[in-house]
Amino acid sequence: MKPFQKRWAKCAVTVALIAAVSSCSLIPRPGPNKREIFAGSVQREGDAFIVAVNDRVTRATAVVPALGFSDGFQNAGTLGSDTIRPGDILALTIWENVDKPLLGPEGQVAAVLEEVQVDGAGFIFVPYAGRIRAAGNTPESIRRIISAKLEEQTPDPQVEVRRAAGDGSTVSLIGSVGAQGVYPIERPTRTLSTMLANAGGVTIVPEIAQITVLRGETSGKIWFQDLYENPQLDIALRGGDRILVEEDTRAFTALGATGTQSRINFTTKDLSAIEAIAQVGGLSATTGDPTGVFIFRNEADVISNQVLGRSDLQGAQRMVYVLDLTEPNGLFMARDFVVRDGDTLYVTEAPITTWDKTISAITGTLTSADTLSSLGAL
Repeated sequence: MKPFQKRWAKCAVTVALIAAVSSCSLIPRPGPNKREIFAGSVQREGDAFIVAVNDRVTRATAVVPALGFSDGFQNAGTLGSDTIRPGDILALTIWENVDKPLLGPEGQVAAVLEEVQVDGAGFIFVPYAGRIRAAGNTPESIRRIISAKLEEQTPDPQVEVRRAAGDGSTVSLIGSVGAQGVYPIERPTRTLSTMLANAGGVTIVPEIAQITVLRGETSGKIWFQDLYENPQLDIALRGGDRILVEEDTRAFTALGATGTQSRINFTTKDLSAIEAIAQVGGLSATTGDPTGVFIFRNEADVISNQVLGRSDLQGAQRMVYVLDLTEPNGLFMARDFVVRDGDTLYVTEAPITTWDKTISAITGTLTSADTLSSLGAL
């Protein structure tokens, strides 16, 4: 091959390869760049709203999980530690100041009823006193009821009522507590905090611990920290309550030029964008673009309309929030912007990184062109 033809062939191969590399399709990267993300906006016939984060957007999107107990839980009075419940067994002793008592043979001073079981409906039967409501009452209350009923038939009866068997009202504790099990409601453990302490306390990080109380068909959930910051949340327990202690299950996904690309669990009750970035190791020092921090989220229509200043959107909307950490108040915006469950944090690569990759690819291309040219010369 003549020298001119060799130079021409080498240039043709080089130009073709440079054009292919410059299209970026051959350059490895962790995801889309800013131009490609903005191309998916509604303004450009996409289906996502691209929103730059400012103080107004930060306030409109600052929504955190609403946890708490209803009034029914908070207004319930403290249950007595000796309250009778269905299934308990009572022992009754009745003294009568007469020669011929109602409840025993002639000459017997006291009648003893050793095992009187509280039925499923909460009642007991006492001869000559009839069917008496026992569940929900204390032994002292039952004593007064029996005495009042017998006074009509025998003078000045003396009654003693004791719980012979049964734990009274109990609650069950499961999940991340020191000792799972069924615990009686006793005098020192009649509220939620004291019952948790009785079970060995919470065994997970307090900042992300959640407590759920199920009572019949209703339930309530609170943060463990709120239990001690708000005394009204330290509710009185009821027999049959089920208490579940579990770790916060919220998480976000980190992708792109960050220290870690993974699904990350929340470590605090409230998580800001700057905390989320720090939690994944920050932006990559060699590839991260501080002007290209994106939060992808499906936003409820109420918040979407407020953020966009509209009122016509219906249903969840795809929102992409943009943070520029290089702006004068960029770090403050990232500190105040709240990350929510299911969010995707994505950081684009810096333009210089793409350029460096292109140059490296071109350098390799030129070397390959030289090789091809040499082979052609052979």
